[in-house]
Amino acid sequence: MIKKINLFLLFFTLPVLLFAQQVEIGGIVITPGNEPMPDVNIRIKDSNYGTVTNINGEFSIKREFQKTDSLIFSHLGYQTIVLPVEKFLSETNEPVTMQPGSEELEVVEVKGRKSIDRTLIKIDKKEFEYLPTTAGSVESIIKKMPGVAARNELSSQYSVRGGNYDENLVYVNGVEIYRPLIVRSGRQEGLSFLNSDMVSTINFSAGGFEARYGDKMSSVLDIKYKRPRKFAGDFDISFLGTSAHIEDQVGNGKLSYNTGFRYKTNQYLLNTLDQEGDYKPNFYDWQAFLNYKASDKLEFEFLGNYSLNKYKFIPQKRETSFGTIKDALNINIYYEGQEVDQFENYLGAFTTKYYPNNKLLMRFIASSFVTQESETYDILGEYYLNELDKAYNSETYGDSILNIGVGGFLEHARNYMTAKVHTLSHTGMWNEGLNVLRWGIKFKHEIIDDRTNEWKMVDSAGYSVPYNDSTINLYHTLNADNFIVSNRLSGYLQNTFHLPGEKADWYFNGGVRFSYWSFNNEFLVSPRISVSYEPRMNSRFRHYFSAGYYYQPPFYKEMKRPDGTLNHNIKAQKSIHFVLGTEYNFMAWGRPFKYTADVYYKKMDHLIPYKINNVKVRYAGENMAKGYATGIDMKVNGEFVDGVESWASLSIMKTEEDIKGDYYFNEQGERVEPGFYPRPTDQLVNFSLFFQDYVPSFPTYKMQLSLHYGSRLPFSPPNSERYDLIFEMPSYRRVDIGFSKLIIGEKSADRGFFKHLKTWWIGLEIFNLLDVNNTISYQWIQTVNNQSGISGEYAVPNYLTSRRFNLKMIVKF
Repeated sequence: MIKKINLFLLFFTLPVLLFAQQVEIGGIVITPGNEPMPDVNIRIKDSNYGTVTNINGEFSIKREFQKTDSLIFSHLGYQTIVLPVEKFLSETNEPVTMQPGSEELEVVEVKGRKSIDRTLIKIDKKEFEYLPTTAGSVESIIKKMPGVAARNELSSQYSVRGGNYDENLVYVNGVEIYRPLIVRSGRQEGLSFLNSDMVSTINFSAGGFEARYGDKMSSVLDIKYKRPRKFAGDFDISFLGTSAHIEDQVGNGKLSYNTGFRYKTNQYLLNTLDQEGDYKPNFYDWQAFLNYKASDKLEFEFLGNYSLNKYKFIPQKRETSFGTIKDALNINIYYEGQEVDQFENYLGAFTTKYYPNNKLLMRFIASSFVTQESETYDILGEYYLNELDKAYNSETYGDSILNIGVGGFLEHARNYMTAKVHTLSHTGMWNEGLNVLRWGIKFKHEIIDDRTNEWKMVDSAGYSVPYNDSTINLYHTLNADNFIVSNRLSGYLQNTFHLPGEKADWYFNGGVRFSYWSFNNEFLVSPRISVSYEPRMNSRFRHYFSAGYYYQPPFYKEMKRPDGTLNHNIKAQKSIHFVLGTEYNFMAWGRPFKYTADVYYKKMDHLIPYKINNVKVRYAGENMAKGYATGIDMKVNGEFVDGVESWASLSIMKTEEDIKGDYYFNEQGERVEPGFYPRPTDQLVNFSLFFQDYVPSFPTYKMQLSLHYGSRLPFSPPNSERYDLIFEMPSYRRVDIGFSKLIIGEKSADRGFFKHLKTWWIGLEIFNLLDVNNTISYQWIQTVNNQSGISGEYAVPNYLTSRRFNLKMIVKF
């Protein structure tokens, strides 16, 4: 029966498995209390080859062993053990018992977390240390996870399973992280919050996550910053900026600090854009994570962040060719004016941890987040729109042969936003071994002050657009002066139960969330469940199912209508998740691999339709749609090359929505009800590949290849009232490659002057290796008369960055 279940749940995966005929050894790792110990790192001494124990503490390694080989067993908070391989070849293979280190209480917390996180994917920090990227390292690796879509290398934002950028939860040490509210494009965005140098563990869920993670519809990213045990640090420098990080323990180990500074500039990349000018982007960030252990039962933590992103741009000119072979066009724009933006963020979070005994952990968190954002610009543009000669045999092929539009536009904005979020929360965990109970309650006080004043005037051949023979009209206006003070209350209760059996292990997780918002007096209850099944007869399998309600109470942007007014009757968007997945661990070429596949369906209601322009999401401000998202996500990862991790992921998805009661009249005067139409995130195919290799006999020379493909994405005119009126932008294709050389390694014999360095390596990165013109958004040019003599609107593509070379150096000490 178990074999039939495995085949049924795995029929859609069908990985090609290559098994090597080598010696296989195995065993079990336990705690001093004779409990199985999961996630113990096991490595063959003097090699990079190894594995980890499963949830039952079991492990197996298939390889050609030498009699002198040894295995190294290590786990955070436990003493490292070195044992000869011969021990595991004997008939009396006794369990390996791990002995606690000096901080046993910390291990109780970690062990409890690991045993119940059945819906989360754990990402090893080593997987992105040398990833060639122009954005944040953590987010860059998330973008390559199955179910995740991203097509902007200048932005750290991503969409998950049909959701938009505002539907993703991000936590750092239990503190919720917010993103800027009025950023329009990736070139303004700058640094994300997450500092990869300070990260310890990364967990990610693309859907079906537990009740303790709340109130967003798409995904959760749970980050833990390191609590260091000894002095260490690093220093990075490249054409894109620099960063520095140090960590240590002081005061007999009672106080630890982990702090980092980053500076980033995209000027080198932005100079490849069609829109030429004087780019001056400067982004700064400082973070600190402090931990003080007052006693074995009491700890204090502080997480602080200050971020300042400044973006100044003086445009000069732009020349872009676009269209098709049949209808080839070219536009030249000459500019005057400038844009000056600033995004300043503060975050402070104070946490108290209390361990009354080895089963109970209680946390109390007080945090404050403040963002002050300004967007100001006055830009005058004068354009010439031309038709190009498309006759191959013509002497003027590719040249302008007909002017089809002359005009200009004037854009103005004075937008200012201040938002403050003050939070008090309590979470607790009771660990009874096979049973783990979690609870939490959170209170938020929000203050938002928004002053928006932006408009755009369009002139075509001396006529203001939209044309009126009696008045001069603006093409676009938006004015708002909103001030909101509101409170939110939320909480959860969940229980995880491990049911061991003779043939399989079962893990059940059931929980419920509640939330209340004073702005609209809406009270919500969200039940969630998940089940994990792990057969003992074939411990390489794991099957899981999760379902639940995921309400997303609106934040400020969702309640703001296109005219700037607020909808005081706005309600939470709702999504019901169903996720069925399987995980299979196998050996190929004598090395461990893992294959995962998820099939999901999300039923959504009370949706607030939106349009996306670059990274700006502009909402309708009304709950007037229903929709769905369904698809399959697959990933295979392992050591395609011995000693280095690589992976590939493939996602196939469809997401649509239907505005309730919408209709229009066609040219024949007939009433048409559009029904379901693609959402702005409806991208059918996403494929990502990360591959690492090194030169045989010279392992200090390495290569990292990052590839991403995303199929066509829908878009629509910005001022159109019809959400079903959509077009498709070209597919996204991106290849980045990096080459690195380890100058000094941990095992280097003669370091001389550099004896205090841990590692030192230099690298060469090539961004957009194929030099593809990827489209991120469109600039809309409207004319009074087009080639046919009628009013026309042209979508001029805004391309992303071209090929660039980047030199990089990283020093660790």
